[in-house]
Amino acid sequence: MDFDLFVIGGGSAGVRCARISAGHGARVAIAEDRHWGGTCVNIGCVPKKLLVQAGEYGGWAEDAAGFGWTIQKGPHDWAKLIAAKDREITRLEGLYRKLLSGAGATVLDGHATLLDAHTVQVGAKQVTAKTIVIATGGHPERPDIPGAELGIISDDAFYLKTMPRHVVIVGSGYIAVEFAGIFRALGAEVHLVYRQPLPLRGFDQDIRDAMQEALSAQGIILHPTRRPAKLEADGERRMLTLDDGQTLVTDLAFFATGRRANVRGLGLDKIGVELNAKGAIKVDDQLRTTQPHIYAMGDVTDRVNLTPVATAEGHAVADTLFGGKTRTVSLRNIPSAVFTTPPVATVGLTEEQASVMGPVDVYVTRFTPMRHALSGRGRKTTMKLVVDKATQKVVGAHMLGEDAAEIIQGIAIAVVMGATKADFDRTIGIHPTAAEEFVTLRTLTRSTDLAKAAE
Repeated sequence: MDFDLFVIGGGSAGVRCARISAGHGARVAIAEDRHWGGTCVNIGCVPKKLLVQAGEYGGWAEDAAGFGWTIQKGPHDWAKLIAAKDREITRLEGLYRKLLSGAGATVLDGHATLLDAHTVQVGAKQVTAKTIVIATGGHPERPDIPGAELGIISDDAFYLKTMPRHVVIVGSGYIAVEFAGIFRALGAEVHLVYRQPLPLRGFDQDIRDAMQEALSAQGIILHPTRRPAKLEADGERRMLTLDDGQTLVTDLAFFATGRRANVRGLGLDKIGVELNAKGAIKVDDQLRTTQPHIYAMGDVTDRVNLTPVATAEGHAVADTLFGGKTRTVSLRNIPSAVFTTPPVATVGLTEEQASVMGPVDVYVTRFTPMRHALSGRGRKTTMKLVVDKATQKVVGAHMLGEDAAEIIQGIAIAVVMGATKADFDRTIGIHPTAAEEFVTLRTLTRSTDLAKAAE
């Protein structure tokens, strides 16, 4: 065999797996046909957060008057922002290449295809490997409606030549609500169309309620319980017709309606690697596919599609195969954030999920952050703890508000360790902060067993 390990995909999972495996002494090759660093670094979470931060500066300029500053908010230079973003992404992509070559991995540019169970072709080059890892991620999909090709997907949003003045976004998941906030903060009129009654399906109900209110407070025009029916062109403009017959005329139609695993062209059908009903690669708890020497990780498995999960999976497989220690990645209590304005962050179970398992105590607080007592901006923070009634363990923590991601990252350690409500209560808060509210929640908002008894 030419290599001990061949990794297909140079994103977060693949790069970590290749780099750690090479560090353990394995002979490693890795192939990528588009972006080193994958979706997150190039057309995902990293550039997305840079755009979110760009929008925040405009809000801070407006808020400064409440603190005695006179700051005149000028027009935003979209081209300058995108050029700065591109420079940073180019730097990061180069860093990923450097990390791989520095670890001793063979780096190949091009699309990889499996010719048989141990042979991979990249361009004109064929190599063999004892073990193969598939870490090809996912790609955004357009809805199945007439004219869908006239709209953009998230990949395209990072390369727009000009800033649109009017945007219609279809969807209400992470990408949809984040870009709604970005475009609105940079001055566009934004419409958000989604089929659910509330945005962020799968999140805690109180957070979803707060998110819908926060979107409206920014001036984003919401169209809940609506679906797109067709998209048409009117010169450079776009006309999106909804299922109720309403037509929205816009500069830009943006579809954020889901993602699918990148499996096309890999040759999986030839070698017996099975897919699930959603078209993602089936894996066991060790991330092995239906071929025991072939592993899959990250978004291509469509389990928990978050960059840190993919990175952890890559490290775990590398240690298991070549580091002399078997490691797995727990998919319980994974913290995550949505970089809306303001952001959402969460760890553990929602109230709805926890209630299915047994009675829970729920603590909720909602307040105006100190900053906005002076700025006058109509922005609220919502914080919530979900506590198992029998054990008093905190099984879920949820927040919408400024610095939510930074705060929940710390709270996540306590939740993963199994901290109880009493542990939170005896922790001294840092004053004055929003974070201290998590350790000063004393008044029970509701208990699910009491709610059922009242029905």
